[in-house]
Amino acid sequence: MELGLETMAAAIGVSVPVLRFLLCFVATIPVSFLWRFVPGTLPKHVYSAFSGVVLSYLSFGISSNLLFLVPMLLGYAAMLLYRPKCGIITFLLSFGYLIGCHVYYMSGDAWKEGGIDATGALMVLTLKVISSAINYNDGLLKKEDLREAQKKYRLVKLPSLIEYFGYCLCCGSHFAGPVFEMKDYLEWTEGKGIWAPSDKGLSPSPYGATFRALVQAGISMAVYLYLVPYNPLSRFGEPVYQEWGFWRKLSFQYMSGFTARWKYYFIWSISEASIIISGLGFSGWTESSPPKPKWDRAKNVDIPGVELAKSAVVLPLVWNIQVSTWLRHYVYERLITKGKKPGFFQLLATQTVSAVWHGLYPGYMLFFVQSALMIAGSRVLYRWEQATNMGLVKKALVFINFAYTLLILNYSAVGFLVLSLHESLALYGSVYYVGTVLPITLILLGYIIPAKPGRSKARKQQ
Repeated sequence: MELGLETMAAAIGVSVPVLRFLLCFVATIPVSFLWRFVPGTLPKHVYSAFSGVVLSYLSFGISSNLLFLVPMLLGYAAMLLYRPKCGIITFLLSFGYLIGCHVYYMSGDAWKEGGIDATGALMVLTLKVISSAINYNDGLLKKEDLREAQKKYRLVKLPSLIEYFGYCLCCGSHFAGPVFEMKDYLEWTEGKGIWAPSDKGLSPSPYGATFRALVQAGISMAVYLYLVPYNPLSRFGEPVYQEWGFWRKLSFQYMSGFTARWKYYFIWSISEASIIISGLGFSGWTESSPPKPKWDRAKNVDIPGVELAKSAVVLPLVWNIQVSTWLRHYVYERLITKGKKPGFFQLLATQTVSAVWHGLYPGYMLFFVQSALMIAGSRVLYRWEQATNMGLVKKALVFINFAYTLLILNYSAVGFLVLSLHESLALYGSVYYVGTVLPITLILLGYIIPAKPGRSKARKQQ
């Protein structure tokens, strides 16, 4: 069997570990489909947990399940033993454990060289464990003191151990996400909430939405395989890159980021198909007549929304959507002092947590600090746009914000791709740090040329 995997891996140009992961990852689709036919609530929890354990074993080996068991048990123990502080305890312990694994395995180096390990799945699992503990912690608080998301997802009762394991490992959903909430998982398994029988008829069919996600996955992989030979990351270290002029270097940085994103589009489209076909991806009905089912719960990316973003502010809403939502609910909003508006501190702190979650490589840190600057600069452009009534000026600012977002996003992505501090700074310097200087200049100009008061509604949307 190993020989067959080696032959197949060589044929498609990936390593055997990556091929093994991809096969198990695609297998989450039929595994999730079969969940629909498991009778009874308890057997469904058992199936969710057991299928996740088996897929992890086949993909990464037995050690992966031992790796996953540590944060799951730490989180559950915190909820069981000290509920009033279980959220912050689990956050610190789980992130500390994840950081230790990042340091020990140095997964970024393996990923760059075409390898893979269980750390990526541990990252998703960490978010699930933390959100469960925080929501259980929120169950002690008065509803009137909570934000809408807290009210929606708070857990009044401690989930059983099998419910908890089923949620964490559900049909292999920990491989690449998307992250979803414990309360949604429980209602889905028990046939309650939006999954309960309604006057709109039987449960909506997931097959059309699943097919759409699979088509998107196929297109994404085809685009990636077509582009990657023309835009290899190794080109950054070749003498020919140093011989190019400013615009050629900048355009190659853009194409490197653009190419790399299609790999993520493929992965997220497969995970979306898996969650949709299980039924968990259902998120309610439209208001149209007749009503149509929505499948947004599993949606992790809006490809046109990313590539044609009019503002950097919208990127967290269209890229890695469920992780961005998690960061907003469990980091950003919880750093806002009641009665005060959020500022750059909350944004930078959230991006820093995101960077640490990805790994301790300097390139990640640079990318997420850059992202905070990029978003802050884009907000300045947006406020200027909303403050003017001159049609031509408004259109010009819209275009400038669009071009600015594309430029800074792909410039910043270089650090995310190459990871090392020396190489990241060298590549940023090769284009005169344009993607760093521009956001800082805009932020400073925002203080010198403030937007006129008014249009508060538009500003609030930003």
